[in-house]
Amino acid sequence: MQASYFIGKRIAFNKASSFSKFIIRIAIIATTISVAVMIVATSMIHGFQRTVQEKIFSFWGHIHITKYSPNSGPLSEQMPFDKNPQIEDSILSMPGVKSINAFVNKSVIVKTNSETEGLIFKGVDKDYHLENWQRFITQGKFITFNDSTYSNDVLISAAMANRLELKLGDPMIVYFIQGAGMAPRARKLKIAGIYKTGIDEYDNTYLVGDLSLVRKLNDWEPNQIGGYEVFVNDYQKTEPIAYDMLDFLPMELAVRTMEQIYPNIFDWLQLQQKNEIIIIIIMIIVAIINMITAILILILERTNMVGILKAIGMHNREIQRIFIYQAAYIVIIGILAGNLLGLGFCYFQSTTGFFKLPEETYYMNVVPIAIQWWKVIAINIGTLLVCVFVILIPAAIIRRIVPVKAIQFK
Repeated sequence: MQASYFIGKRIAFNKASSFSKFIIRIAIIATTISVAVMIVATSMIHGFQRTVQEKIFSFWGHIHITKYSPNSGPLSEQMPFDKNPQIEDSILSMPGVKSINAFVNKSVIVKTNSETEGLIFKGVDKDYHLENWQRFITQGKFITFNDSTYSNDVLISAAMANRLELKLGDPMIVYFIQGAGMAPRARKLKIAGIYKTGIDEYDNTYLVGDLSLVRKLNDWEPNQIGGYEVFVNDYQKTEPIAYDMLDFLPMELAVRTMEQIYPNIFDWLQLQQKNEIIIIIIMIIVAIINMITAILILILERTNMVGILKAIGMHNREIQRIFIYQAAYIVIIGILAGNLLGLGFCYFQSTTGFFKLPEETYYMNVVPIAIQWWKVIAINIGTLLVCVFVILIPAAIIRRIVPVKAIQFK
């Protein structure tokens, strides 16, 4: 019986017609393209999500701690509270917390000879962790702080500098809005650096300067701040860490994650995951349809051969196994070729940045690539298992073939 199995396998595919070989090639090509598209799609979507998240978190941190104020938004000015070293130490001692910065927001108007713009002045102090900002600075340097008084240095975005016709080192008049009917207070500041995040919500909104300047203009105490921004090591653990902070923070302080502050951006990023799932489902369906079609054609073309094999004593299961092995061979070749094509494209794009994106729409100027190897492995194993399992459906036709009629089939 084992001998008849190998004889059957030899007869089945060593003398395949040119049409059968064509169908096999089409099935391999379809599997290759499906696997390559899935690998590229998951790598691009993950790279896109990671790049946008890194920009958001580098600019604002993962968690904000501010004095509770109902209906406060991302552009709202904060109510002051005392900077507390004990709170800072407690937060830094939490597992997963990387760093903590003090900050404050202040509404300002920047006026030049040709333009006037309303912006938000983000004040930071000398303890600010610069490693989060270095990636954004395209010209100049970060603020140089002054221990005795406030610094006149500011960072302005490249987009805003172009709009206001300003360049590195230029002076600028900044009017700080006081509210309560009070006249704005003007200060002459100097552009120490120009930054670019690629996110319009930031580039068209924020100046970055010295927190001490805001303290002075708001008549705050020397140790008062507007809030803390907290950086964590793993974005996925942001919510549990924020929840645990409530155990030791005073009741007057509110804790919010970036997802709560900028829900529109994160909802958009979540939508990309749905696109990823849709692409993978479509590509798997394409591979399945091609495999079913290929095996059906191969079975129908070899109906006569199946009848002969049954006549010499081969069982249905053994004949089915011949076709399943052939299908597995087709799928494996397609998967290997798909990995070569997909990973090759990812390597090419990550090293050259050949394919570009409009930065004003996508927050980046090149197509980002971030390979998740567990997804690549899952795509390979899933494609193989699903396709081979689905082949059992057309292979069941073999059970219905009657040897006498099949031998006469031409």
